[in-house]
Amino acid sequence: MSPTALVRSFFIALCAAVLAFAPAHAQQGFTVTTTVSWTWDDAGDGGSDVAFDDEADDTAIDEDAALLDDEGLADDADMAATRRYAPAATLATLGRAKAHYGPFAVIDAATVRMAGDVTSATPRQFAAMLAAHPGLKRLEMIDCPGSLDEEANLILARAIRRAGLETVVPSGGSVRSGAVELWLAGITRRAAADAEFGVHSWADDTGREANDYAAGDPVHAEYLGYYREMGMDEAKARSFYALTNATPFDQVRYLNRDDMARFVALN
Repeated sequence: MSPTALVRSFFIALCAAVLAFAPAHAQQGFTVTTTVSWTWDDAGDGGSDVAFDDEADDTAIDEDAALLDDEGLADDADMAATRRYAPAATLATLGRAKAHYGPFAVIDAATVRMAGDVTSATPRQFAAMLAAHPGLKRLEMIDCPGSLDEEANLILARAIRRAGLETVVPSGGSVRSGAVELWLAGITRRAAADAEFGVHSWADDTGREANDYAAGDPVHAEYLGYYREMGMDEAKARSFYALTNATPFDQVRYLNRDDMARFVALN
């Protein structure tokens, strides 16, 4: 990890600790997540090289943001009374796992369930799990708050895609922040009708968020490239990126299964 990326990871972990103690009564129609991610890797490892035309891209992303209210997405006001995070009954489905690897619990020869944050160690834990259980086909995401290391999160996401795993958010399941990227990595994707997806903007080590940078700035290439890599066309990649960045770093917007189906194919 580059020194700059390391600083960013420390900043993210510090913010996570602060946000963990945010009082619920202070939230204005949003729920504060305890982990955050979706920044970028200065080295560009694993990312796509994308050429930007500043004027054209400024217009394109501005138009994407302007269209968000017309997307037919679930409104936070409509979802205010709905569940936030996985309930205890859903977490209980982790059951008696055959083996544990960090946030992963191997349930049977084909199924692994995930609950917890992604850290710098998680990609190694995932690789060890696949080596010991090569028949795994399905990753069920039970309660996934996000990532404490954005570089590791993207490494893990691409490892999930290379492994050919199906990603599933079962009934009562919750994925937030960088965990949404992990779900997107599935070779096929499924989600229950009551699955929740929490998204928000990234922020860098200076506190600047995605929308503080010009739309044509190369800093946006990592995520736009990743979304295209995971199957979105150019228009959907830009629209989804604009949607996530429309919510500030310290807040969360919740989407449902139908919202996600506007951007990627579900099975």
